[in-house]
Amino acid sequence: MLAAEVSAWQGNGSRARPIANCSQLYKDIASGPFFGFNRPGAKSSQGMIDSFWMQRMMGGHKNTYDCIKAFSETDFTEDLKKFDVPTLIIHGDDDQIVPIAASAMISSKLVKGARLKVYPGLSHGLFATHHEQVNPELLAFFNE
Repeated sequence: MLAAEVSAWQGNGSRARPIANCSQLYKDIASGPFFGFNRPGAKSSQGMIDSFWMQRMMGGHKNTYDCIKAFSETDFTEDLKKFDVPTLIIHGDDDQIVPIAASAMISSKLVKGARLKVYPGLSHGLFATHHEQVNPELLAFFNE
């Protein structure tokens, strides 16, 4: 999938493709950038692709579309500065959906005392593709 299509999905630029064929768009995103299946050597999982597609279809296109529009166009800077609880920010450095420089790196500086855990080479869908790495990190954080 082209970067411009991901950009359109995120609410930046033309929204013609998501409106025209959201079902195919969800399949393209899942089989490519969301889980990193478009990277050399990546092992694709049809189950993950199907699950992603089903969840997006059940969520309703307008709901999903409006949600993505809202989070891609809203500045959460002041909200993040107000966090006063222990916060763990997890991000893959190969996230093709939400670039790490525009999200986790900034958020980890805005949230007082936040802990940033970056997983080299992992995608936006790292909680599904690499749960064996992520879950112990979550459990350790919760048990502190």
